[in-house]
Parts: sequence; C-alpha cells; structure tokens
Amino acid sequence: MNNAPVRTVSDAKRDFYTHHTRPINSIYRRVVDELMVEMHLLSVNVDFAYDPIYALGIVTTFDRFMQGYQPENDKASIFNALCRSINSTPEHYRGDAEALKASVSGMSLDDLKGQFENLSEGGDGLRGTLAAVANKEKFKYSRPFGVGLYTLVETAASEDALKEKAAVEALFKDLSAKLNISTDKLQKDVELYRSNLEKFAQAQEVMKDMLAADRKKREERQKAAEAAAETINESVATAPEAAESGESAE
Repeated sequence: MNNAPVRTVSDAKRDFYTHHTRPINSIYRRVVDELMVEMHLLSVNVDFAYDPIYALGIVTTFDRFMQGYQPENDKASIFNALCRSINSTPEHYRGDAEALKASVSGMSLDDLKGQFENLSEGGDGLRGTLAAVANKEKFKYSRPFGVGLYTLVETAASEDALKEKAAVEALFKDLSAKLNISTDKLQKDVELYRSNLEKFAQAQEVMKDMLAADRKKREERQKAAEAAAETINESVATAPEAAESGESAE
C-alpha cells in the first residue's frame, strides 16, 4: 500500500518553476497555469489513466494556444516544466501524441470511424487505445481527452466538414456512444475548445496591433530625437563660422 502523501497543486507549481525559471508573458500565463493545474489534478485522481488520446489533447492544446509566444525558445522549456511538474517527460507526451496522430494520417473520416467499430474485440494501435477506453469500467473522461479525440477527427476530416455544426455534433454523438462516454461533456468541451481558439486568435491579433503601434511610436520618437540631435550638431558646427563672420565684419 502506498502511504505517500498526495502531491498538491503547490507542489506541482514549485516543480514547474524549478524547471522553468523565466517569467511567462502575461497573455499566455493563464493558459499555462490552467493547463498545469488540470494536468496535476488528473494525475492524482485515482480513476484517471493516462492514454495517447489524452496526451494528444495536452500537446495540441499547448501548441495551439502557445502559437506566437516570444521568445520562441521558451516554449520547449515551458512544456518540459509542465510535464516535469507531474513527474513525467515531454518526450513521453510528444512521442505518444505524434505516434497517434501519424497513425490516422492519410485516413478518411470514414476510415477513422471504422476504428470505432467492434471495440469489444480489442485490437492494436488506435483501435486498441479506443477499446481500452470503451471497455474500462471506470473511465475518467477529461477535457484534454476530448480535445485529443477532436484532433483525430480534425486530422481525418476536411475543413468544410468541420464547419457543419450539425454533422460534427452527430459524429461526436456516435463516437461517444461507442466509447461509453458522455456525449454532452464531449460536445461541450469540443465547442468550448473551438470557441476559445477563435477568441485567443483574436486576442493575439489585437496584441500584435498594439505591439506594432507601440513599435511605430518608438520609431517615431527615435527619429525625432535623431533629428533634434542632428539640428543641435549642425548649430554647434556652424557656431564658429558665425563667430568668424562677426569678427570679419568688425
């Protein structure tokens, strides 16, 4: 029996900032904090079991919402810190996520839907992962799992197909039934994820405009300062000539 104390959110945050010591840009800080807390709370939940679909959801969420982060090199450090904060590694998460996504690369949506058939029989690869979920007595559904599932669909479906709200809802209703998970939770998480992506993209554009405007103002101030300095230098340079002219007049 494991009598070790359950790690707290504070423990996870301390470990995170041990591995990533640089400050996080304000617009992205909430994304990182919420992801860290979510990963931690799931990691200490007795009903939760890590799987590649969950890993894909975490990796996709991080990559999508951290687009445009500066400095770019800090992104790898932040993701490393997130994984280390729950005693895992970025190689584990990214390795499983990339392998799973690669397994559906080239599949049509119908091919993907076929992977959800006859899950009671088990299988290998993606089908095996799906079968483990469908046949688990107490599967702990999570938002990252929903995002991972949506990412699989997004990889196989056309962009136009994803715009058809009724078709997307019908698809997830069918998939959730085959996995024995809540249709309502899955659809709400997918809708919220897509909505938040749009809002965050808009916020990033506003931030870009603000930074561009600020940069333009700095450049204008710099040009004005340079022009003023040049005028002063010209005045200083011509002063002796003016003095000499005055002496000559005398």
